[in-house]
Amino acid sequence: MIDTLTIVGRVATDPTQGQTGGGVPVTNFRLASTHRRFDPATQEWTDSGTNWFSVAAFRQLGENVRASLRTGDSVIVTGRLKIREWESNGKHGTSVDIEADAIGHDLRWGTTAYRPRARPTAEPGLHAIHSDRSTSPAEDRRDDESVGGEEMTPLGLSWTESSATTEAVR
Repeated sequence: MIDTLTIVGRVATDPTQGQTGGGVPVTNFRLASTHRRFDPATQEWTDSGTNWFSVAAFRQLGENVRASLRTGDSVIVTGRLKIREWESNGKHGTSVDIEADAIGHDLRWGTTAYRPRARPTAEPGLHAIHSDRSTSPAEDRRDDESVGGEEMTPLGLSWTESSATTEAVR
């Protein structure tokens, strides 16, 4: 079963780029989604908790993410949900990951300037009207728990770092 979701939040860490064991480029970042509600008794907006996600963007999407996003940017992320347990150095926890299909700035809070990549043409001087994708969306992300035979590891943020990032994002 594939769980696809859309999350609105803020980029909590600058995107970092790496590769899977099979050499597929991947860009990772942490996403903080804080839910706010209006309290009619106090007539104020209050935060009701922050959810944390590790986002992975593969191939060209990852390249574009690395060139476009910075810590604090308000974004919309759509992708496949992966929940997994982890243990490291005697600590254990749950990681909530998103394998991104699409990522963009949330234009409710600012503006952005879109610059499309140059598209290949069928012949010199002829502008082809086709996708420049060399792979399908399913090929752009992991189709199971591993890529190239290696399981992706969490981004390595400790709970302390996550708490510090929450304050920085607000």
